[in-house]
Amino acid sequence: MKIRQLIVVPLAVVTLTGFASACSSSGSSGSAASTPSTAPTSQASTPSTSTTQPPTGSATTPPNPVATESNPPGDIPDNQAYVAFQPPGGGYSVKVPEGWARSTAGAVTSFGDKLNRIQVGATAATAAPTTQSVSSQLVPALQRQVPKFAMGKVSEISRPAGKVVLVTYQGDSSPDPVTGKVVRDAFEQYLFFQNGKLVTLTLSGPTNADNVDPWKIVSESVRWA
Repeated sequence: MKIRQLIVVPLAVVTLTGFASACSSSGSSGSAASTPSTAPTSQASTPSTSTTQPPTGSATTPPNPVATESNPPGDIPDNQAYVAFQPPGGGYSVKVPEGWARSTAGAVTSFGDKLNRIQVGATAATAAPTTQSVSSQLVPALQRQVPKFAMGKVSEISRPAGKVVLVTYQGDSSPDPVTGKVVRDAFEQYLFFQNGKLVTLTLSGPTNADNVDPWKIVSESVRWA
């Protein structure tokens, strides 16, 4: 349920070159009963200089404001819109959140917003990745590149584009250039393969964010073109 400052490490390079060649009264004062007067009363002809006091029991503080709803840092809104992205050379497409900042470095395209990041790119590969090859080749490279790397697991799953090797892990982001704050990130890296082409899709966001649904939308949207 996530294409925080996030890890800005050469993650995509690792995954594309190192491996493949790697969402929560006022109260009114009582009035005394008056008795009929037997004599007329006269009203003062000059304005009173006394100030009117608020009725006894009137509220002196404003009502409590309604609390503003906010998602935990890194949560992608449920109403987030997605748009299709296809690299200039074609070969594949993927849906990414609309409005996210986009940048390109070589064959890798990145999309980011606040603390979340998506990286995707394609390289040539002679064989499809397996859980064994990923564990022996990609994971050691990630350990060297990701600060405070913590392994999750390597598994094979199914997506509409076919069988996929999924790597999950955690790591520290690079310090924020302004605040110096470091965020603990969770990563999902998907390795798609078809006809000699390896597409690596990396999704990352804060560990406390619930981006299960958004990341599922993105990973299930990959199509071969």
